[in-house]
Amino acid sequence: MKIEIISDIEEMQAFSDGRRRQGQTIALVPTMGFLHAGHSSLMSRARQSGDILVVSIFVNPAQFGPGEDFATYPRNMKNDLSITGEEGVDIVFTPGDKALYPEGYETYVSLTNLPEHLCGTFRPAHFRGVATVVAKLFNIVTPHVAIFGQKDYQQLAVIRRMVRDLNFGIQIIGAPTVRDPDGLAMSSRNNYLTARERPAALSLYRSLMKAAQLVQSGVRDAARVIHAAAELIQSYADTKIDYVSICDPDTLDDVKTIDRPSLMALAVRVGKTRLIDNMILKP
Repeated sequence: MKIEIISDIEEMQAFSDGRRRQGQTIALVPTMGFLHAGHSSLMSRARQSGDILVVSIFVNPAQFGPGEDFATYPRNMKNDLSITGEEGVDIVFTPGDKALYPEGYETYVSLTNLPEHLCGTFRPAHFRGVATVVAKLFNIVTPHVAIFGQKDYQQLAVIRRMVRDLNFGIQIIGAPTVRDPDGLAMSSRNNYLTARERPAALSLYRSLMKAAQLVQSGVRDAARVIHAAAELIQSYADTKIDYVSICDPDTLDDVKTIDRPSLMALAVRVGKTRLIDNMILKP
């Protein structure tokens, strides 16, 4: 089936309704475009999970705060269409800002607890915007399954909770983080990094690996592991830590003792670029 581009919301809904009536399952990969190998891995996983593969491309203004990079967020639709074509995507859904947020729009989806941790403390409206646009995409595309990357762990947790709480009946699959050969987690924002900043960006992955080694060696004190990771990151020029946290993978509440699998999550500014990464530490 040749790849088809749909921008109109009603057309997308009609397509999905028709496929559902035929008994076909729909898999959705929501993206903000500027696709890379990490997105390709999500599409590959989605292809295994449904008869019809839909990829949405939409840079969502509702999840960017004042002074953030909405206007400069990297975009390259030509390359995105090339990648989706290579991955055998059936539909690329590309709604516009005014279609998803028409004049007078005032309805948002807010979670109570999960957004109050990690990135949510630095980006207060971010997860409200994420939950809202994903809910809208779910209502428009009506997928049976949706795939999200584990690199954005808090986003994945928020979406899973929203789906349970609002009874969407959609299977949410978290796909492993895809990394460059040097360990840097793939991200569209890596495009912002200069050659001089790249070694500093690698401090995130290296600090996670150091933390994992400490836990494997028997260290259980979360504060000690966090200190070691932060020390490594701060040994690189151009880094500024937003947070280094070790928390419960489900609630995102901080843990003091690593006596069960725990999430270590980082947000670090390298120059002007804000990067995130995470790893499950297993004692």
